[in-house]
Amino acid sequence: MNIQIFGKSKCFDTKKAERYFKERRISFQSVDLLKYGISPGELKSVKNAVGLDALIDARHPDAALLTYLAYEEDKLEKLLEVPRLLKTPIVRNGRQATVGYCPEIWKDWS
Repeated sequence: MNIQIFGKSKCFDTKKAERYFKERRISFQSVDLLKYGISPGELKSVKNAVGLDALIDARHPDAALLTYLAYEEDKLEKLLEVPRLLKTPIVRNGRQATVGYCPEIWKDWS
């Protein structure tokens, strides 16, 4: 397993996801989205696994602006530009991915 957790340092669900993997002694790579961002290839891989709508943090004040962008590529570009718009944690295991706290899915990854 090659687990990556993309999150925000002050996100409660990101901390819960990290604790989930630590408790099970599963190694993971933690990436601070606000500091390092996410590569276009990684974002596209996650989008293919979960869908574009699942990636958007609806609670963010600027999330509604994404609905006005006509093309999916424009929305992805905006998410890369402003990682605060991404819902966290984004947990990747190869081509598999989840957005949010999803232990019921992670338990099947081993």
